[in-house]
Amino acid sequence: MKYISILTFLFILANCEAQDTKRLLRQELISDLSETPIYARLTENVNGQIEWKGNYKYLDSIEIYRITYLSDGLKINGLMVKPKKNGKYPCVIYNRGGNREFGSLKMAHGAITLGQIAKEGYVVIASQYRGNGGSEGQEEFGGKDVNDITILPEVLKEIEVADTNRIGMYGWSRGGMMTYIALTKMDKIKAAVVGGAVSNSFSTVEDRPEMETNVLSELIPNYTDNKDAELEKRSAIKWADKFPKDVPILMLHGTSDWRVKPEQSLNLALEFEKYRIPYRLIMFEGGDHGISEHKDEVNEQVLKWFDKYLKNDEPLPDMAYHGR
Repeated sequence: MKYISILTFLFILANCEAQDTKRLLRQELISDLSETPIYARLTENVNGQIEWKGNYKYLDSIEIYRITYLSDGLKINGLMVKPKKNGKYPCVIYNRGGNREFGSLKMAHGAITLGQIAKEGYVVIASQYRGNGGSEGQEEFGGKDVNDITILPEVLKEIEVADTNRIGMYGWSRGGMMTYIALTKMDKIKAAVVGGAVSNSFSTVEDRPEMETNVLSELIPNYTDNKDAELEKRSAIKWADKFPKDVPILMLHGTSDWRVKPEQSLNLALEFEKYRIPYRLIMFEGGDHGISEHKDEVNEQVLKWFDKYLKNDEPLPDMAYHGR
């Protein structure tokens, strides 16, 4: 019989445990964007040469990856974008909006939405959520699929250039709702940004009954039997006291948003006032659900927020009533 030393045994055991905890299963570099549908939008012909348009020249400085990772034992797909230059970069978890394939992550998200953040020196990671974009499982529109984003700090630990001590979260619409829920379930986030975010699912049902018929009742388990309880789980306005007081939240909303009425952010801000949650609310006059009329300003505000609290590590605002 052959024997192994205790040190060898411990090494093997540690290696097995490391393999068991591995989350990132695949990271596939998209090395040629010319093969993607977004390419024509990003380029122009200059003297017979195809070049990036001025606004997209940053694409030479970033890398876009398709990723697959484990969440609750399910294989979940997503995107990751990071700077090409070696270094250690703060991270942003981006939470997409929509449901099922509506709003699912496309290469345009990687090149533009995520890319414009990554070019400023961030590792940006985004989930399709379970059941979407080829991912295993079934989405629950703010149920167990929230686990698909709360696990991402663990995934980021496997990215060499990711500084997991500096992680922000950014969600739009349904992704904003997911961000709100996630902030009450994890302690890895230093700053958050939400845009056109759902904070009151009860109001959504009243304003848009088709959302209940075509989305909520189809995706949320046991919705009919537990309607009020399930809506409350997805309504941050009902549990604003559960938010951490050390995560500053930037709230962005268009005043002409019909998908998620602007009062959803206005009313949640009032709840944040009660519990002294650090926040900044910016309402964009005439802005639609994506605040497309003010896109440059929106992007500027998002980056300034993350730069402030992730890159520059500025102190939290003093939320105690003070001053003369």
